[in-house]
Amino acid sequence: MVLNYVVIGIIIIVAGIVLFFSIKKKQEKAEHDKADQLEVDDKTYTLDMMIKFVKRRLDEITKVNLYDLGLSEEELNRRKQKKYELKKALKGCTYGDVNDKKYVKELIYDILSKEYGVDETNVSKAIPFDVPSLLTPQDKFDVLIYLYQKDFGYEALGEMIKKYDLARLKFTEGDTKPCYVITPEEISDIYAKENPTLTFKDKLMVVVQRIYQLYKGYSSIDEVRDMNIDGVSGGVSGLPESFLSQVAQTDARILNQVMDHKVPRACDAIWIMFHGVSIRLAFLSFGNESELKRVCQNIYKYNNPGQLSDSNGYKINEMKDGSRVVVVRPSFSETWAFFVRKFDVQRATLEQIVLFEGKEDAIELLRYLVKGARIISLTGEQGSGKTTMLMAMIESIYETMNIRVQEMAFELHLRKIYPTRNILSFRETDTISGQEGLDVQKKTDGTVNIIRRGCY
Repeated sequence: MVLNYVVIGIIIIVAGIVLFFSIKKKQEKAEHDKADQLEVDDKTYTLDMMIKFVKRRLDEITKVNLYDLGLSEEELNRRKQKKYELKKALKGCTYGDVNDKKYVKELIYDILSKEYGVDETNVSKAIPFDVPSLLTPQDKFDVLIYLYQKDFGYEALGEMIKKYDLARLKFTEGDTKPCYVITPEEISDIYAKENPTLTFKDKLMVVVQRIYQLYKGYSSIDEVRDMNIDGVSGGVSGLPESFLSQVAQTDARILNQVMDHKVPRACDAIWIMFHGVSIRLAFLSFGNESELKRVCQNIYKYNNPGQLSDSNGYKINEMKDGSRVVVVRPSFSETWAFFVRKFDVQRATLEQIVLFEGKEDAIELLRYLVKGARIISLTGEQGSGKTTMLMAMIESIYETMNIRVQEMAFELHLRKIYPTRNILSFRETDTISGQEGLDVQKKTDGTVNIIRRGCY
């Protein structure tokens, strides 16, 4: 009898404990929901707050334990596949994979529109689309490049440059000699001429791109890097942070000029190479040295090439799309900097490269030299078209000849152009020198040997 009372007592106590924690959990959830509602203010829809929310949500999605959710086997497998795809995309987009980038941006779009409550009335709190006078040159450029991409895809930047003749020599304030630069004033003038009308989707897509590039992308150059241009670099002009630290206490004049944006810093240096011309994008900036450093530390990571460190102050690698990337850091260089060189294999034909009068004779001569198995040297300054010319000349090599390539980094990607031909490329590594690579080539069945020593 006593035992029955003890058992009943234990059951009542356990039930009470379960009920207590259940009620407490509901109260905490209600308080949390209430707190979330109270947090909605003027700062809720700023870029910083949206970035924090997106980071937290993506972190939750990738780290949730699906086995604790009590899902059916079909739903569990579906969720696992989605989780795997997201993890893969979050990793791949940092390597320059445009498909992974598109996947992540679409997910961010859904999170903002369906979970965060971004709508027509509050989207302009992130970027003031409705008040053009409040838009920064970067805001205007982001809008323009988005709209141009809808019509021209990855030719968007090139089309804008050609339409408004931006790749020309010009004088800017403080310059005594003309230079190639695209100024903030030019971007503002273009925006005024285009006078774009944006739908809610357009506005949100621009916001999504800004969030993406600050979270997983390459900051201000993220969209520029994807364009069909010759290359993009950063940190290669302006005053280094170390110099500013030295003069801060001795020369207030220079420091004031920097603060007033009259003198650019290294983190303000963004350059592109377009049709062999190096052009400074004065309207774009990384904002601070830490953001430039973040881009430098991420942009070279494809295929795990090793760590960029003070003792190993440079890395030469390729990105997933075949672009060459070179990254340098202090103390090897005076500031953090990177160089991305792109190669358009679709245009690698002699007829598209040699365009001057009498080109037919020059093209025929090049083809006879190649077919005659002559030793040929292609030289020239950076951006002059050496690699593209070499790609085009391969077409004239007889199909029966096996090709072996020795490079500093994989850039020619000849098998993408000629997938049915016998071609194998080698590159230098930390443990295998270029000379050792050539020695290995001699032991293969190669007929034509191509040696590339790029201009870095």
